[in-house]
Amino acid sequence: MMRYALLALAAFSLPACAHIPASAPAACPANADVGQTMRDMYAALQADDLNAWQAVTTKNFFAYDVGQRFDGAALLELIKVRHAEGVVFEWTVNDPKVEVDCNVALVTYVNTGSVTQAGDKRPRTWLESATLKHDGQRWRIRFFHSTSVPPPARPQ
Repeated sequence: MMRYALLALAAFSLPACAHIPASAPAACPANADVGQTMRDMYAALQADDLNAWQAVTTKNFFAYDVGQRFDGAALLELIKVRHAEGVVFEWTVNDPKVEVDCNVALVTYVNTGSVTQAGDKRPRTWLESATLKHDGQRWRIRFFHSTSVPPPARPQ
């Protein structure tokens, strides 16, 4: 009886991602692919490019940024408005830390860049994280979170 209980326990303890198709990426290349997906997101934002945005996000994408929730392309739309106001953003994904489990990845990184408005360029830093899902072909961002680090005090 004990032997059957152990066999049953072993069977139920199989890795949860054993059912993932062979198209899911290996762990090492995934690190670079996930980091590149985040860079592709910023390229889409820089260009106000809805097609590029949709290529890197899932259909049920949402984000928390500037104290609000943004669903779908709403974050892209906010950036478009800011661009129309003359605001220029620079973003850099630095040293992304990636954890992959089957077809889901978590990435955390420090984003350094700047925000330029009316000719006044100010350095900025954001602490960011995202959850991505592999769709069998590429990584897509399911959730994104950004927290702005307060800018350094300006000299008097």
